[in-house]
Parts: sequence; structure tokens; C-alpha cells
Amino acid sequence: MKNLVIAILMVTGVFVFGLSSVSAQTMNSSKKTVVDIAVGSADHTTLVAAVKAAGLVETLSGKGPFTIFAPSNAAFDALPAGTVATLLKPENKGLLTTILTYHVVAGNFDSKKVLKAIKKGKGKAMLKTVQGGMLTATLEGSSVILTDEKGGKSKITAVDLKGSNGVIHVIDTVVMPK
Repeated sequence: MKNLVIAILMVTGVFVFGLSSVSAQTMNSSKKTVVDIAVGSADHTTLVAAVKAAGLVETLSGKGPFTIFAPSNAAFDALPAGTVATLLKPENKGLLTTILTYHVVAGNFDSKKVLKAIKKGKGKAMLKTVQGGMLTATLEGSSVILTDEKGGKSKITAVDLKGSNGVIHVIDTVVMPK
């Protein structure tokens, strides 16, 4: 899988753009890649470090398009103590790549497309990740929820951070493949 990518897709227009560290210019820049947008966010320093450690910067800066479900720093902080440090070790690059590419869907799925897919799927949309696994998108009230293959749930907290090669949706939990 040449087009490996990281984190995130979907959400409804009801969501508040809670990314205080991403300026309006960054959020809708057609010249910046999805990697550039993440690098410009103080809320995604852990994700950026992980993308670098996995060697995915060049891939995610490529043509795309990519939809990334990007876990915030708080999402990584919620993992068991020592998990991030362990994943960032060179000997765990394969596992880290697997986890990060589980957060990426090939294509440009803005929030409108995600909602349309949920409606078309009668309440849920199955999203195939670049890693090869599936994420399930559903609505709970006005919130888009991603359910991973282990049953873990993540809420999309900010949507449609558009770059030249895709879109980022911010999530509040790291999703995990089988």
C-alpha cells in the first residue's frame, strides 16, 4: 500500500470547529497539504511526531486525495501510559504505520459526503481505511461517531480542514484496527 495515510473523515455542520490552534487560513488553505495543516496545529504534535516516526510524511504530502481522521493530543494522552513512547520506537515502526494508516481513507470525504454515506447506508457508513480495515460511521444526535474494529468509539470534533490533497476531520479518541 503505497498511499499510506493518517487519521480522519466526516462530521456534520453542527460541529464546532474546536481546533483553537488552527487558524481559519490554515483550515481552508488550498495550497497546504494535509501534513502541513497537521504540522500547523498545536493540538496535533503527537500525531505529527508519529507520522514522522512511521516515515509517512512524504506519502501523506503526495497527490492523494486523503481523508484523515486525526486524533488530537488529548486522544493520544488517553492511551495507557507508555503506549505512545513505545509506538514511537524504531522497532515498532510497522505497528505504528498500521495504526496510523487505519486513520486514513482514500478519497476526499468532506462532512457532506460522510453524512450522505450514512444516510444512504440507512444509518451507517462503512469506510475502508488505507490499512485495509473498516471504520463504521454513524450519527448519535448531531455527532458523527466512528466505531473501530475493536468496538472503540471516537467522536468527530472538528470537520473539513481542507488541504490541497485531502481533508482532515479531528477525532477525540485513537481508533484501533483488529
